[in-house]
Amino acid sequence: MTQKPSIPKGTRDFSPEVLNRRNYIFDTIRQTFILYGFQPIETPTMENLSTLTGKYGEEGDQLLFRVLNSGDFLSEVKEPIANYRQLAPKISEKGLRYDLTVPFARYVVMHQNELVFPFKRYQIQPVWRADRPQKGRYREFYQCDADVVGSGSLIYEAEFIQIYDEVFAKLGLPVTIKINNRKLLQGLAEKVGHPELLIDITTAIDKLDKIGPEAVRAELLARGLPAEAADQIGAFLGLGLADLPAFFADVTVGLQGVAEIEQVLALLADLTLANELQVDLTLARGLNYYTGTILEVKAQGVAMGSIGGGGRYDNLTGGFGLPGMPGVGISFGADRIYDVLEALDRFPPTNAHSTKVLFVAFDLAAQQFAMPLLRQVRAAGVNAEIYPDPAKLKKQLDYANKKQIPLVVIIGSEEMSSGQFTVKDMANGQQFKLGTQALMEYLAN
Repeated sequence: MTQKPSIPKGTRDFSPEVLNRRNYIFDTIRQTFILYGFQPIETPTMENLSTLTGKYGEEGDQLLFRVLNSGDFLSEVKEPIANYRQLAPKISEKGLRYDLTVPFARYVVMHQNELVFPFKRYQIQPVWRADRPQKGRYREFYQCDADVVGSGSLIYEAEFIQIYDEVFAKLGLPVTIKINNRKLLQGLAEKVGHPELLIDITTAIDKLDKIGPEAVRAELLARGLPAEAADQIGAFLGLGLADLPAFFADVTVGLQGVAEIEQVLALLADLTLANELQVDLTLARGLNYYTGTILEVKAQGVAMGSIGGGGRYDNLTGGFGLPGMPGVGISFGADRIYDVLEALDRFPPTNAHSTKVLFVAFDLAAQQFAMPLLRQVRAAGVNAEIYPDPAKLKKQLDYANKKQIPLVVIIGSEEMSSGQFTVKDMANGQQFKLGTQALMEYLAN
């Protein structure tokens, strides 16, 4: 029986057109990272489960893709197993990476003697999560991260805001860059008298955009906060930056958070940003390892979740035996950025990865004549190809149209004898003659 081809749910094939557009996003992000002094690294697809587990919370651990041990993995199971939690460690020691941040922390600890600190790295690689596939949520997707470790300077927060601003300006995508500080949320938990419920408070606040203030209040009550504390939190979420020093007058960590936000804004005060920068006290970011500044990016003009986010984490390497290593980083949501650019029709009409010119030859002699010219064109950095068969002109032009190749150079006996090549602009149908030098200059524009 012939097997019907398929791929796992939550994964995708990418056509050349889609991949060229994705590479346009990746290249824009990568070039900006490099502009700011970040260096690339890559980490393995698989990590030891001991590296991954316990870093993302219980829910995250359940979403890890585990890799079965090689060979007869069941031979290690000697006693009856009550459930999968007992079985999993006995048959699996490795897993697919869940994100790029935890593997980066492991990398820093393993290579600490080789690195120059502060160490600035960027990483663009796929990650995997055993989530339920749905629109906009995949089991395999790319992350585009940049991080700095080895410095507590807030100048890096200011630079990451600039990176967000420049990337989205280059992509022609207006965004709002939101900033908050986890020290404010920590201070809020202390202010209402329940520092032990910090995670519960941030988890509830993080849902504000989705469920609204009343539902957030109800969730806070359900998580064990008294009504008075829930009301104080609701009042806090309606304050502005200028109101916070008075609110946190007796809470040191809250005042530290205010000072850090004010310093980041001061570093950016004399710069003109292309996008809106907004202090948002409701911004919580769900990941528990953030300790200071937190950032999130929302696209304007289209209904979509965050398309970027990050923040400061001052002890991420501590779990690998290197405490006290401050860090800060951001990530771009490439898949959501793609969807937003497509929805707003902001992709450029032509792509740098596409073929710019097709050489059309009518016989073997014309193909042989075209080869040195084709090599010369490619050496000049122009993407070019030649039709493989000396077919009729219409067939070759149809090929150019289907591949959206904008220019065709026609080579026949007349062109070979005169040295003047017929160039056809596929967009308007115009034809004209150019010599070799003029052709090279025309294609270079």
